[in-house]
Amino acid sequence: MPFEIERKYLVKKDLWSTLAKPQGEYYRQGYIVNEKAKTVRVRATENKGFLTIKGKTDNPAIKPEYEYQIPKSEAIELLKGFTENNIEKTRYKVNYEGKTWEIDVFHGDNQGLIVAEIELHSIEEWYKIPDWIDYEVTHEDQYFNANLSKNPFKNWI
Repeated sequence: MPFEIERKYLVKKDLWSTLAKPQGEYYRQGYIVNEKAKTVRVRATENKGFLTIKGKTDNPAIKPEYEYQIPKSEAIELLKGFTENNIEKTRYKVNYEGKTWEIDVFHGDNQGLIVAEIELHSIEEWYKIPDWIDYEVTHEDQYFNANLSKNPFKNWI
């Protein structure tokens, strides 16, 4: 079974705003199934579509994950016809000390939230944390995209 090993962090907005960034990519995603133990997500990027199935383990940093590329047109149809509470974000991929960090700048109901993720090969893998990282939120469920679709950031502030 394939697993995703990922750590999540909040980003220091003031430092992030001063960084030279690569071109970001717009994502729209929604959930066909959005339960505590499993999710089925549809994502449309600027050029592609994806269907992703995730499970849950005792460690929130490790999840079983199956991801399949689908035509963008089908992803948009699925988003329109089978999902509710979609989220929108721009994703920036930043290379730092040999690792790729994915920084999500959220839009819409999650405007103002910036989350960085790093995918790892093992839970023990070492990596250096950039200055623009604030603190880790891997173990805080409210920052998972599936939960942001149901309880957006605007409701917290």
